[in-house]
Amino acid sequence: MAKLRDMFKKTSYLTLGRTQEGTPEEREPSVPEGLWVKCPKCGEMLYKQDVVEHFYSCPKCGGYFRIKTKTRIRMVADKGSFEEWGKEIPDKNPLDFPGYEEKLAENRQKSHLWEAVTIGKAKIGGKDAVLGVCDARFLMSSMGYVVGERITQAIERATELRLPVVLFCCSGGARMQEGIVSLMQMAKTSAAIKRHSDAGLFYLTVLTDPTTGGVTASFAMLGDIILAEPGALIGFAGPRVIAETIGEKLPEGFQRAEFLVEKGIIDGIVERKNLRLTIGMLLRMHGKRKGYANWTVDGQIPFPANAKEKSETEAVSAWERVERSRSAGRLTSLDYIQAIFEDFTELHGDRAFRDDGAVVGGLAWLDGQAVTVIGQQKGKNTKENVSRNFAMVSPEGYRKALRLMKQAEKFGRPIVLFVDTPGAACGIGAEERGQGEAIARNLYEMAGLTVPVLSVVIGEGGSGGALGLAVANEVWMMENATYSILSPEGFASILWKDGKRAKEAAEVMKLTAADLKELGIVEQVIPERIPACEETVSELAAFLKPRIKEFLERMSGFAPEELAAKRYERFRKY
Repeated sequence: MAKLRDMFKKTSYLTLGRTQEGTPEEREPSVPEGLWVKCPKCGEMLYKQDVVEHFYSCPKCGGYFRIKTKTRIRMVADKGSFEEWGKEIPDKNPLDFPGYEEKLAENRQKSHLWEAVTIGKAKIGGKDAVLGVCDARFLMSSMGYVVGERITQAIERATELRLPVVLFCCSGGARMQEGIVSLMQMAKTSAAIKRHSDAGLFYLTVLTDPTTGGVTASFAMLGDIILAEPGALIGFAGPRVIAETIGEKLPEGFQRAEFLVEKGIIDGIVERKNLRLTIGMLLRMHGKRKGYANWTVDGQIPFPANAKEKSETEAVSAWERVERSRSAGRLTSLDYIQAIFEDFTELHGDRAFRDDGAVVGGLAWLDGQAVTVIGQQKGKNTKENVSRNFAMVSPEGYRKALRLMKQAEKFGRPIVLFVDTPGAACGIGAEERGQGEAIARNLYEMAGLTVPVLSVVIGEGGSGGALGLAVANEVWMMENATYSILSPEGFASILWKDGKRAKEAAEVMKLTAADLKELGIVEQVIPERIPACEETVSELAAFLKPRIKEFLERMSGFAPEELAAKRYERFRKY
């Protein structure tokens, strides 16, 4: 078949009877309509069935084709489950714009759509949801009154029915023919989303190519989670307008989905082949949960009374603990997350500046319970450490963590945090972007969270940089972790004007897990038979998982306001 297709392609070019010097239109291959299609990215002629089998993407370069509303619904919704809403909303021509009604009629005839957005109720992975799809074939999916009204009515109805909303966004922006009325749709749809959010309901947006203008500045960017298709153009002003305005060449990949992940604006990218599975999983994570209160846990699972009973050595100095906490082979946050939890889905960015690799966070399952997990992340080698800034968190990293924690609070998900940082990032950029304010805001907001919060210090707990993820109902420490006001080197430099006295400083700082347990700073010490490493990850995960479940089961006995009050009292006693 492949050979036949290649022969057909060669023949189709030859039948034109023209050389490559012809116009672009003349060089287009002459093929039977509907059998072959041209890739919008690389220009290759492709057998249409191959494109369909690759979820309407190019088998050569991976470029995505824009797809019809019916195709999108068929790709995402359970078969036969979609029920359209809002078909009765009448048109408006508020400017009495000449020829507008005729333009609408022409687009309806060509696209077989009533308007640029189709929205209704569907099942996705067996879960009820409101599903909306914007379609660029209808006036470039521009937003006018009917688009805004359809979306607003659907979100209002979703709020009444307590349903999540999934919206595939695509638009060239506001609809010029409707003038200021089009602009008002931005505020109207946003207000409806705010009410939906205040009701504790889930809103997911998937940005497709292109998503620009007023749609970007309203409902497209207000999702609890924002995903995008690979390579999608996403921005407020178009790249051509920006380039002409500022008179500069734009960076490679500017305003593409991958660029927005790097800049922290969206949570991630999802390929079409994974759309149904990903959306279904997110709906389950934000639906009625099994609940940790329903776990069967046989009483409180005790920690060993003395961590040293299970450790490899009987006596280890404080400085040795410091060295172990900093070991290049020590387990990282991702190691624990992947070993303890199931189906971890990482979410990216602070929605304002960039995605800080020093913090990883997202959603996961813990034996059927959806949880939010966040950790400070070191690298496994020099290159990774440089890209993650050695787990020294920037302001945007703390803001990303806080965004995920507030999202967890909205949906009643418990939060598990892994602390491992030599300290917060310092430097001109960090100060310009408000490092102190970012940490302070985390302390402030975490104090009042109405869901259970557990922090586990797994390596270095360096100063305020660690505390920014450790305002919890309980704080646990690995046996070879440290937690201190400053590094021993910094402590010695400040108090004794001699950083070389770091070993001596470590002994007086009371920074080991055993010291901090005795001081009441941490509730539990997690024993390490040998220092945490790849060899022991399964053993440590098996030890931690039932104890985390027991903690959550114990916390389920408290009302939301009691959880915040207990956290307040925990820190009030110091």
